[in-house]
Amino acid sequence: MDFFERMAALRRDGQSFAVATVVGRRAPVSAHLGDRAIIFPDGRMEGFVGGACSREIVRRQALEVLQARCARLVSIRPDAGESFDSSAEHVVIPMNCASEGAIDVYVEPFVDARRLFVFGATPVAEAVARLARSMDYDVCRVVDAREQRDIADAAVPLGVTVVALDALDTVLRNDESGRDQAAVVASQGHYDEEALAAILKSRMSYVGLVASRKRGASVRAWLEDRGIPGVAVVRIPAGLDLGARTAAEVALSILAEIVQAHQSGAIAHTSLPAAASTSAPADAVDPVCGMRVDVATARHSAHVDGIIYYFCCAACHARFLHDREAERRV
Repeated sequence: MDFFERMAALRRDGQSFAVATVVGRRAPVSAHLGDRAIIFPDGRMEGFVGGACSREIVRRQALEVLQARCARLVSIRPDAGESFDSSAEHVVIPMNCASEGAIDVYVEPFVDARRLFVFGATPVAEAVARLARSMDYDVCRVVDAREQRDIADAAVPLGVTVVALDALDTVLRNDESGRDQAAVVASQGHYDEEALAAILKSRMSYVGLVASRKRGASVRAWLEDRGIPGVAVVRIPAGLDLGARTAAEVALSILAEIVQAHQSGAIAHTSLPAAASTSAPADAVDPVCGMRVDVATARHSAHVDGIIYYFCCAACHARFLHDREAERRV
């Protein structure tokens, strides 16, 4: 399939991805101007933007771009040092692999609107939904089945989806877009616990509960007693401390906190117990070139003196073993 047809198909399917395009090169490098690759949120890559070293760098940068939802230029060069200043829009990364070439790759995200689940048929829930829609969020109101008719007429003109709480598991299970999702529980005591128990099964960038600290502590204890994972990530009370009083002001404080969470890159790993997330490192630093290596997919590793080292490519692996052997002979 043609590259642009592939992009169009992915957009029609509502999938998020990043496109990496080689826009500059200095020989010797294996990539050419105009080479492209598509990188998905799970790290899969289709296409070609260079050899093993640059490929892994671009993969990681693409995942960051998808998270930040902002494009950037990635310059990979062996002479990167203090004379090169990196910024959010232009990242300069040293490459110490065998090649002495350099490459510039433009990485651009293609992502669907962030999805926000708003629980409750309350004035705060209504205000959060309205403000979020004005900020181009894809809003889904989640209420008790008996409340659906109460809010449906007002939700339709706003482009807000309304689902019953009992159907939420199905909605989450059928969403394979991989897009960013957040949740605000504002049922104000009606079904806070049930809502959080359902939403904490999924990966959310933000989970907030509209409640007092005393009420929040009670909800948190209820969830913990039932072994619900990820309870610690719930923001209680939801929203930045702006001195909000009205429903609209509370909504403003909540959306401000969601924006802040997105900008900081904080992701609530609500689908795994806390103990499981720390059982093994997600990545490691190649001791030869300094590149970060995904431990789960690393093809080259060495177990030396009780320590496992991971490498970005076979060349770094061989150089490390050679240097270690040389040290032992001295």
